[in-house]
Amino acid sequence: MEADWIWGLVGGGLIGTAGAVYLLGNGRIMGASGIIGGLVDGSGRDTAVERMVFLAGVFLVPLLLSWAYLDVETHLTTNPVVLIASGLLVGVGTRLANGCTSGHGVCGISRLSLRGIVATAFYIGAGGLSVVLFRHLLGVI
Repeated sequence: MEADWIWGLVGGGLIGTAGAVYLLGNGRIMGASGIIGGLVDGSGRDTAVERMVFLAGVFLVPLLLSWAYLDVETHLTTNPVVLIASGLLVGVGTRLANGCTSGHGVCGISRLSLRGIVATAFYIGAGGLSVVLFRHLLGVI
């Protein structure tokens, strides 16, 4: 088995474990877009500290572990316009879908949520279509 597949399996297991700990620890779904959205729109004032600690972990843990992955090759574009546009589109999409991959995909499917399963099918399909369009047809990425 290729190392990339093993790292993907390990990462998926860690995300699933984090989702379970978050749900068991405070009874809420670990949806990153909802956690960030609650801070941005003010609806999560009562849990702001918890949200900020979660986000600090999301940003700090990769920085702490980056020394172990100095030789990792990525295929990320260096075009800042594409990076900014893709980030904005992901943000808008998660707000329109009332959730993101961690909320719908990881936590929703594991709870057999019909809404999570349908949302995941749509965003996986849209992602595949985007790759075909932007990479193979337009050559942007």
